[in-house]
Amino acid sequence: MANGNNPFLMAQRQVKSACDKLGTEEAVYEILKNPQRVVEVAIPVKMDDGSVKTFIGYRSQHNNAVGPYKGGLRFHPDVNMDEVKALSTWMTFKCGVVGVPYGGGKGGVIVDHRTLSEGEYERLSRGYARAIAPVIGEKVDIPAPDVGTSGKVMAWMTDEYERATGEFAPGVFTGKPVEFYGSLGRTEATGYGVAIMARAAAKKMHLPLEGAKVAVQGFGNVGSYAALYISQMGAKVVAVSDSTCTLVDEGGFHIKSLMEHLKNNDNNLTGYAGADKELHRDELLTLDVDILMPCALENQITAENAHDIKAKIISEGANGPTTIEADEILDERGVVVVADILANAGGVTVSYFEWIQNLTRDIWTFEKVQEKQAELMENAFAEIWDLKEEKKTNIRNAAFMISIRRIEQALRLRGLI
Repeated sequence: MANGNNPFLMAQRQVKSACDKLGTEEAVYEILKNPQRVVEVAIPVKMDDGSVKTFIGYRSQHNNAVGPYKGGLRFHPDVNMDEVKALSTWMTFKCGVVGVPYGGGKGGVIVDHRTLSEGEYERLSRGYARAIAPVIGEKVDIPAPDVGTSGKVMAWMTDEYERATGEFAPGVFTGKPVEFYGSLGRTEATGYGVAIMARAAAKKMHLPLEGAKVAVQGFGNVGSYAALYISQMGAKVVAVSDSTCTLVDEGGFHIKSLMEHLKNNDNNLTGYAGADKELHRDELLTLDVDILMPCALENQITAENAHDIKAKIISEGANGPTTIEADEILDERGVVVVADILANAGGVTVSYFEWIQNLTRDIWTFEKVQEKQAELMENAFAEIWDLKEEKKTNIRNAAFMISIRRIEQALRLRGLI
């Protein structure tokens, strides 16, 4: 991995930039530049043919000054230690941005889960949960779904953790099915938050949302719900993409129809009959739209394509989709980027609500969850926008600055600085 695209080095540079702009003492960056603990595990799995295959997994725990570690688990062929370290770092600041009492964690397994049978997938999931059981817990580290995992996987892992520890602990994983101690509104939460943040930015920029053109990169869980909610807010989603293609409909897609197509087409957009045209998947980012929602993987918007982006607002559904070099270019061009640590914080926000419900044995309504999520994220946006204006910086730096202020206070009160 080239250093320029190394997500962990990018995360460290972002933290350093925010610390410098805040004028924090050197000890703050020194503590926050590395995770407190990174665990690597080898998971032996009995395959359907009787052979045993070992998979490598990780869990990175960045900082717990504010509260327990919190962050997703991804099953993907490109998972590596630097990636989980970066994602755990971003999670610390994402939690700080919206003010939930967590620190950052992240984990993953190097695997293409689509090559596994259902039984192999479950055995791998349970094996990973057993392997990390000694370092997680309801009040220690609370994982959640990410790329390649799901609510079903969280249910398997919760069950395996409880078998391994002998304790009833439904709050040890979040993002679980509603029928298995999950929260209403959790599935929709990240995409809903991306849409809320796009709406908030549009309001600040005096861009009418009614009829605004939107492109969504990555029509998975996050992207599909971001598209659904932004269209319900009045915008037109005119382009969507996944790993296979980009679809364009200048009149605006019927998002529920697209979501239904995914269910019936092995989660692929190809073959959808309602599109005007089909393009290469990489063409979406530079289409002529008002709002761009990158909801795929990191390093999608780079120095190579940032000059060609026509959107006025970018609301980042993915983690780290914009490189530092691209950020600088977009800044110069006046493009407002609602940074990932704010825009996609809806997932961890509702995971926090799920955790509260698990610890208190309470159940909240869908409406209560979404109302509380919107209130919390809109308040965070307003606070960050004000700081952005005051410091004459961008949303990403302002978000990091607010989060670092909160973490610095916790570190100081603990006597660590």
